[in-house]
Amino acid sequence: MFCSISGSTPTEPVISPAGHLFEKSLVTKALKVRGSADRTSPPPARDRGRSVDFRAASRVSSISGTLPVRTFFPHRQMPFPRRARLVAFCLFADEDARHDEKQETGLCPVTSAPLSADDLIPVRVGPKSAKPRSTAATSVPGMLAAFHDEWDALVLETHELRKDLHAARQELSHALYQHDAACRVIARTVKERDEARAALASARGAAGGAPTKRGAEAPAETADDADDATDAKRAKGGVPADAVEAMAARAKELQKARKSRAVADSLAKPEDLAKMAAKPSSAPCHPTKCKGILCVAPDPSDANALATAGADGSVAVFDVAKGKRARQIAAHKKRVKSAAWCGANVLLTGSADGSMKVWRADSGACAATVDGTHTGEIVSVAAHPTHAYAVTFGADGAWAFHDVGKAETLSVTRGDGAGYGVGGFHPDGLIAAACGVDGKTRLWDVKAQKRAAELEGHSDAVTSLSFSENGYYVATAAADGARVWDLRKLKELRAFASADAKNPVSVAFDHSGHYLALGSGSELSVRAVKQDWEVVKQWQAPKTVLSVAFGEDARSVFAGCADHNLRVYA
Repeated sequence: MFCSISGSTPTEPVISPAGHLFEKSLVTKALKVRGSADRTSPPPARDRGRSVDFRAASRVSSISGTLPVRTFFPHRQMPFPRRARLVAFCLFADEDARHDEKQETGLCPVTSAPLSADDLIPVRVGPKSAKPRSTAATSVPGMLAAFHDEWDALVLETHELRKDLHAARQELSHALYQHDAACRVIARTVKERDEARAALASARGAAGGAPTKRGAEAPAETADDADDATDAKRAKGGVPADAVEAMAARAKELQKARKSRAVADSLAKPEDLAKMAAKPSSAPCHPTKCKGILCVAPDPSDANALATAGADGSVAVFDVAKGKRARQIAAHKKRVKSAAWCGANVLLTGSADGSMKVWRADSGACAATVDGTHTGEIVSVAAHPTHAYAVTFGADGAWAFHDVGKAETLSVTRGDGAGYGVGGFHPDGLIAAACGVDGKTRLWDVKAQKRAAELEGHSDAVTSLSFSENGYYVATAAADGARVWDLRKLKELRAFASADAKNPVSVAFDHSGHYLALGSGSELSVRAVKQDWEVVKQWQAPKTVLSVAFGEDARSVFAGCADHNLRVYA
């Protein structure tokens, strides 16, 4: 239903006696307008001769309180003198006021029939009636105007949003700049802290005892030698610059040679390994009083030479061609944990007595001794590819960098408190791996003496370590099994379970990097790297396997067991 005047839905509808629907406010205004228009017509003839004195015209209206605005002047043809023009006839002004005070009357806007406000009948509507449309929205021009207003409001709002976005971007840029500056400051502070800690550790390690030269070729000490020993006790500032240059040059040579090196035709194939004898040849290398071969170290420069380190504190040089021990050296008073070749005829040993010794393999003479660097036993010793330097790893959680020729400790680097179980050099010689008793393998930058990465996966102490010659993989072993890591991604590549959880596992890559030997309990196996690490040969050793190593071209496998005999599988 729509209003008969506006054509829109009324908010306060009323009905006239004729049955038309109106908006109350609109029809009330229409009645006022039509009623006033009706009263502007000339007065009837009976009132034309009635005049009012000027003093009567000065009376104010009984409604507005002012002089009447609408006055009636007599017709100009009536016989009044000229001065009568100054007389105002206010009869109809007062009558209009009394008429408006009484009621609003007029004509119906539709039928023109007499209609008053009292005749309108209100219509009751429910509370949920639809809200009528505005008058402006009932026509196209009104809708266009409304759309224009909405567009202006939208553009203004968009402008404000852009201003807020720009301000937010500036605040974010400022915050990011402050964050970057804070990170730089933190990094510089951490670097200075690490350098201070390294210097303090070096000072403590050097102060614990001066590296000394002893053995058959060591001269007697004099006063000058004592002064030199005192100078050697001073704290070292890190790896010297000449050592860093030598290591970098050697690493560059090895990387270049590795790219152009081809696989030897004499390298054993998987089927050759599968045809190896089931029973090994056995050769006694150590006394029977304290059994156990803890380390087997083939000589890279001589395929017929191999060193074994025993739990009795002795070191044996084994002749592979003859299949028997060539020489035995009473190296240390305590067990020898590790042995490594440092060039032709030079053998390094690390013992539980905390000392590292340099030996002449051909004569069995001790060329030098470096001790006092570690507060506990030396668990592993590794020679650098330059054959001029070596690193020792201690159970006290420190690794020390030594000059082999001078028998001098150049630097001592301590970790986060966890003791080490084994360690070794990367084939390039720029990275050292230190495996802790907490199961973590920490990779150190040797030149900067800073930790480069960390490999975490073992739940037991890591006791065996071997790098592949290609430099891509490193194998670690503990009582919970062996794991192979990809150094390019620093992720675990393979994991092998332990056959005997009571004894640690030992691992070793061959020189070509094509095979991996694993000793677990009394089980010894060889896996082919190129064949998805499948087992190509497996043996049952008579005793628990403690250490393993490959012979030349992987045509033999050496196993150091829990007794005094060296097993050779070929």
